[in-house]
Amino acid sequence: MNIKFYNTLTRTKEIFNSIEPKSVRLYTCGPTVYNYAHIGNLRTYINEDLLRRTLDYFGYRVKHVMNITDVGHLESDADTGEDKMMLGAEREHKTVWEVATFYESVFFQDCAELNIIPPHIKCKATDHINEIIDFIQKLNEKGYVYVVEGNVYFDISKFPEYGQLIKFDKNKYQKISRVELDVRKKNSEDFVLWFSISKFPNQIMQWDSPWGRGFPGWHIECSVMSIKYLGDQLDIHCGGIDHIPIHHTNEIAQSEGYLGHKWCNTWMHSKFLITDKEKMSKSKGNFLDLRELKNHQYSALEFRYYCLNTHYRRQLSFSFDLLESTSSAFRSLQSTIKEWNDSPSDIGEESTLYDSYLKDFEAAITDDLNIPLAIQLLWKVVREKNMSNKEKLRLIFQFDKVFGLGLESIITVDLPDEVQILIKERELLRKSNQWDEADKVRGKISNLGYGIKDTPEGTKWFRINR
Repeated sequence: MNIKFYNTLTRTKEIFNSIEPKSVRLYTCGPTVYNYAHIGNLRTYINEDLLRRTLDYFGYRVKHVMNITDVGHLESDADTGEDKMMLGAEREHKTVWEVATFYESVFFQDCAELNIIPPHIKCKATDHINEIIDFIQKLNEKGYVYVVEGNVYFDISKFPEYGQLIKFDKNKYQKISRVELDVRKKNSEDFVLWFSISKFPNQIMQWDSPWGRGFPGWHIECSVMSIKYLGDQLDIHCGGIDHIPIHHTNEIAQSEGYLGHKWCNTWMHSKFLITDKEKMSKSKGNFLDLRELKNHQYSALEFRYYCLNTHYRRQLSFSFDLLESTSSAFRSLQSTIKEWNDSPSDIGEESTLYDSYLKDFEAAITDDLNIPLAIQLLWKVVREKNMSNKEKLRLIFQFDKVFGLGLESIITVDLPDEVQILIKERELLRKSNQWDEADKVRGKISNLGYGIKDTPEGTKWFRINR
């Protein structure tokens, strides 16, 4: 079955053809770890998880890499404003390293609660400074950069294809309004690859470089780490739509300048989650995180279900009234599944409807991840009178391989929430072949008084007699 994705680069739905048969090189822009991820950020990561699960569902071998930005990201993507990591450190009276470590840990805990499969490789910018410097030096050798007072800039006039992702008119770039103008730039859209100490005299995170002691710009890290771990061409690159005009546009320029050929085949972007017609923003302070939703008695999976009802390329409006409505439906689904499991019907054991519904489900998810349509099919199955409960369960659990709602775990209601989350986290790590990390989680489960056993039917748990 052909899978179609909407490619931002071409503005069309295209049949997906991977570079290598049944193998996918996937890169997703990760968090800047200076604060909690807000639910708008998390919506993007949920959508990327749906992509990952869909590819897994159809038997692709996915290699998923995600960056962790712990240096270089300024308030504006366009090289202006304060350093986000320094702002976090000042806010919390901690070192930037402590802030980065804490919020990275919290981010992946949020992902575990949302049942998001971890990337195979999580790579931090600060662990790749040498590779970043080497990358910039090669761009310099190819004539793409210039240096002013220790700051290294990418010269977009040397890259004729600049702005292909946003259909940028290069003849107009000098007329664009300049805010907080960097007088060192030749062109207003040139971007920084390396900041010298002159940018922030009190910058804590600094490294020696051929251009002076300083730190890398934000855009360069994604190019360097994706090429290091995925090779010189990507199948799919994901992020939010806010990354299109600057961050991803600059990534293409520096990556293709470095490589000398096309870098990424498919670009996929999620639209915003908004409240009161306004995009969530940490800088404005108008954001909700997962802890706030839990304070209102909503689970992470209820929020995940909320997101699944709107297509990733449509703006999602958030309100607690809407969340209550979808959460009520999700809790009803959970109750129905538990009821069916406890007392399955014994009529209509097999029917022709199973294959028909499965075909419709697969048609939906292969049409640019039409998850809302797949959710409608889920409820049609729930209401279907000509299928047994056992058959419905089997079909719904098949759907849930993509939905990621943890529907099979509903029958293990006697487990403490903490243990259920750890079991879920371990299962996700095992799916990513991160065996050492999975074993560490098993140890945490054991310390809480529970054992687990992996069976063909899934992970089973039992109490440990101490």
